Amino acid sequence: MANQISVTEAGPARTPSPRSGRASQPGTGGRQRSRPLSKSRSALGRAVVTPALLLLAVFFFLPVVLMLWMSLFRWPLLGRQTFIGLGNYATAFQDHDFLQAVGFTLLYTVIMTPLLLVIGIGLALLIRRPGRSARIFQSIYFLPVVVGFAAAGYIWLFMAQPNIGPLLDLLTRVGLAAHSENWFGTVVGALTVVCAMVVWKVAGMQMLLLHAGLQSIPVELEEAARIDGASRSQVFRYIILPLLRPTLALVLVFSVAGSLLAFDQFYIMSHGGPANQTITAVYHIYRVSFLGFQLGYGAALSALLMVALAIVSAVQMLILRNSDHN
Repeated sequence: MANQISVTEAGPARTPSPRSGRASQPGTGGRQRSRPLSKSRSALGRAVVTPALLLLAVFFFLPVVLMLWMSLFRWPLLGRQTFIGLGNYATAFQDHDFLQAVGFTLLYTVIMTPLLLVIGIGLALLIRRPGRSARIFQSIYFLPVVVGFAAAGYIWLFMAQPNIGPLLDLLTRVGLAAHSENWFGTVVGALTVVCAMVVWKVAGMQMLLLHAGLQSIPVELEEAARIDGASRSQVFRYIILPLLRPTLALVLVFSVAGSLLAFDQFYIMSHGGPANQTITAVYHIYRVSFLGFQLGYGAALSALLMVALAIVSAVQMLILRNSDHN
């Protein structure tokens, strides 16, 4: 009797498996089935990612490595290359034309970034209301985005021409300009026309991105704030802007990067004039590389611009991320 009680308290004995003669362990079959499944998923993931990695390597990493290699040489279009180490980089910091182009690029970036952000937020708030009219205006505002920068530049170049441009004629009728005034004869005029074209061309994309961010904000939060007596400006400042911060970070990075890499609009509309005062950094690199045939020096300038752009973008993301945590 005591032996039976001791056996019963010890628990049920494991029955040996009919095939192996050993006790079966629960869960081992599921693990064996999950391992081939996980291997097949990882293999499928590698197969999907590999073409993208190959394209990235061929069209980004290899050109970057070649650019860095060329920047260490005096590399003419024709003739023998000469290794000069960091000589091109030392020359860049003493190049007055390059420093002037960098200064103008920074000025253009400082003007365009807040301008696009304010107009983009305004348009996004304008089309936020539900209804058919909001969708119609959204389509109208987005139409210039599908136009290429070159086509938009030529359109606005024609519109701003003295004596024949409709834009100048319209401003003359309202007393804001003279009929024979050449806007591209001054730095302020050329920069104004280029900025107006870029706003017309890019504001629709800013609006679309910010509108997507506004759609993710719960309407209940705004309704509760208004019930508590908050005004529209207070709702926008204390509810919409903090919740819109991730989208604002994305829009700011795109705006700053696009402004620092500006080339098409100034090449087509102002041709760097007057007196080479509207030449951007990328425009100067183009002139050095493909008009002056100094490919090594142009590669060094491109490397400096790439590093500066990476630093600016990283600082932007770091500041916005830290403010988000606070």
